[in-house]
Amino acid sequence: MVGALNEAALAREAIRLYRRYAVEIVEALGFCPYAERCRQEGRTREVVIAEPTPTDERVLEAVEELAEDPQVEIGLVLLPRLALGQASLGRWVEVLRKAHAARRDGRALVAIEGFHPAAAADTSTPERLTPFVRRTPDPTLQLTRLSVLDRVRRGSSTGTAFVDPDALALAALTAPPKPPLHERISELNLETVRALGVEDVEARVQSILRDRDASYLALDPTIIRRAGA
Repeated sequence: MVGALNEAALAREAIRLYRRYAVEIVEALGFCPYAERCRQEGRTREVVIAEPTPTDERVLEAVEELAEDPQVEIGLVLLPRLALGQASLGRWVEVLRKAHAARRDGRALVAIEGFHPAAAADTSTPERLTPFVRRTPDPTLQLTRLSVLDRVRRGSSTGTAFVDPDALALAALTAPPKPPLHERISELNLETVRALGVEDVEARVQSILRDRDASYLALDPTIIRRAGA
């Protein structure tokens, strides 16, 4: 019974810590244009897998559960006991992506990205900085519904408004082509980190990581971090 209580407490803490990261870093610094809306509208959902070495099948079950829920736009699979380095996590994510798509005859429902707490800051290019802004307290899989990504890329809205088709056509003809959305987000994130300073963002991350370590060690002293694995 004590073990079950500890597992439930660990899951609660993993979700609490992830939400600190989401609110204090992602939303506060504007790293994602739709994260705050999803959270406020109840379209974000976290699932915790506490096994130290979960099987692909176990993780895919969680992925499919989130993908099958039409209310979920952003799903998070939190892995608080997973001792896996950043590079290894990236390779595993690729395996999971292919397996998710294969289950649906190549038509994936969600994009899967791996977030890792040990990613270093590299401000040389927007793309190289991306892992740093994704420094979740635990190894994490972020699932983003592909239909939502398509809607965001098109800039569409669920509301109604009067639109002048002629004005839209003129704007489309005269406006310079825009880079893909993910590139624009990466560029804005780099500008933000450079303006604040890496040290400022790192201090925010470290505050959450210290909270994580104190919380988890109180629950389970056997949790060991091997960030360089």
